[in-house]
Amino acid sequence: MDKGVLYIVAMPIGNRADITDRAKEVLSAVDCIAVEDTRHSRPLLQTLGISTPLLALHEHNETKLVSRLVERLEAGERLALISDAGTPLISDPGFPLVRACQQAGIRVSPIPGASAAICALSAAGLPTDRFLFEGFPARTSSARCEQFGRLKNERMTLIFYESSHRIVDSLADMTKVFGEDRLAVIARELTKLHETILSQPLGKLCQILQEDANQRRGEFVVLIAGAVRNEDEIDPESQRIVEILLAEMPTRKAAAIASKITGIKKNRIYQLALTLKGE
Repeated sequence: MDKGVLYIVAMPIGNRADITDRAKEVLSAVDCIAVEDTRHSRPLLQTLGISTPLLALHEHNETKLVSRLVERLEAGERLALISDAGTPLISDPGFPLVRACQQAGIRVSPIPGASAAICALSAAGLPTDRFLFEGFPARTSSARCEQFGRLKNERMTLIFYESSHRIVDSLADMTKVFGEDRLAVIARELTKLHETILSQPLGKLCQILQEDANQRRGEFVVLIAGAVRNEDEIDPESQRIVEILLAEMPTRKAAAIASKITGIKKNRIYQLALTLKGE
């Protein structure tokens, strides 16, 4: 292993057997492991036979520790960063350290592994070609509804994390903003004994969690299907394409090409083109 490298090491999200051999090798070889919570990580590392010294790095102290860790790396030490579960920095601490290392020209090397968001997406049955990860929603209902309101018309699959003590309230706000018929998926306790993946309209998911206390336990990934585009609706990007083509060619030809690019019906594009040209 090279000296003066920060390794970003993904950890299991539930099932300890999911840790990779490469992750174990790196964690055993580095000089120190920066962990989110030593009380959580030490028992796991001990079961893996890893006795590397630990350093607590969390949202309350990471800004103060960054310069010291950068100095250690510049001196040639090899450090690893892990979170309590999954891939570091994804709704977890570590961004200030990684940014500082990049700015200082220190090599940062990812050791890939589990991520709850990607695991949930792969099994949800929702479109995976485009998705938007939002992390944890806001803590208060008013702030959540404002956040969801900005995403209501987003066509990408939406991915959120949520805790057990806010999942019911968050689902209620999602139902209020996105509508009770919007398809959604709850992935709970992924890779663990009580793993559950429920795919239902938001209104039904709210009902299920309200009626079954067991479904309110654990750690959650909530995925919401993107908004369905109205066939008559033309988004700003499609209109921009029409405007560019109109500047270079006749109206009918521009409409035909724009229709092929955007997938919007040619007649609808043609009507927009006429409007834009004032005809």
